Amino acid sequence: MTTIIGVDDTSSRSRYARNVSTAEVPVGHDVETAFVRGDEDALRLAYDEFGRLVYSFCARSLDPERAKDVTQEVFLSAWRARERYNPEKGRLGAWLMGIARNRIIDNVRSEKRHSDRRADEDTVELSTEAEVDAMSDKMLIADALRELPDRARRVITLAYLHDLTHPQIAERTNIPLGTVKSDIRRGLARIRRHLENQHD
Repeated sequence: MTTIIGVDDTSSRSRYARNVSTAEVPVGHDVETAFVRGDEDALRLAYDEFGRLVYSFCARSLDPERAKDVTQEVFLSAWRARERYNPEKGRLGAWLMGIARNRIIDNVRSEKRHSDRRADEDTVELSTEAEVDAMSDKMLIADALRELPDRARRVITLAYLHDLTHPQIAERTNIPLGTVKSDIRRGLARIRRHLENQHD
């Protein structure tokens, strides 16, 4: 298999080798536009931006070596099918996670069937999909939160991780109550788009 990036196994945490200088790396929608166009360095740039997210997702269900292989398979499959990606429907990272989800489910199903051939296949498939979907949603929500403006990320974190009411958030942050509500509404809409794109 063609290696797109390397993983340093000497560290307890997998680290992706960056082979493109930061001056050459576009950010955000620039990477997505380059990917759709099929620009020469677009695959490597996409890997550089989203590789950690996809690998971390794979590594939660697969052993490290298989997770590396599946991560590369995800990006190569995405590159071959790049004409199907629509930047207007969501970020490239969410689309890649959707591809990764299917690859992980296939691998986990295969492992479960080999470990217990007497298991009911429908039960195996349902439990596998539910587990992977739940994990994917959590990671996409975390990724979506990182993409939000600082203020929106802060108020959503206070609302849903610290269980504060909107008035409590407004008092704690000195942000007008109406702004708190609109930030939460827009932020949640953005997170929903991440999740919807991943499950398309």
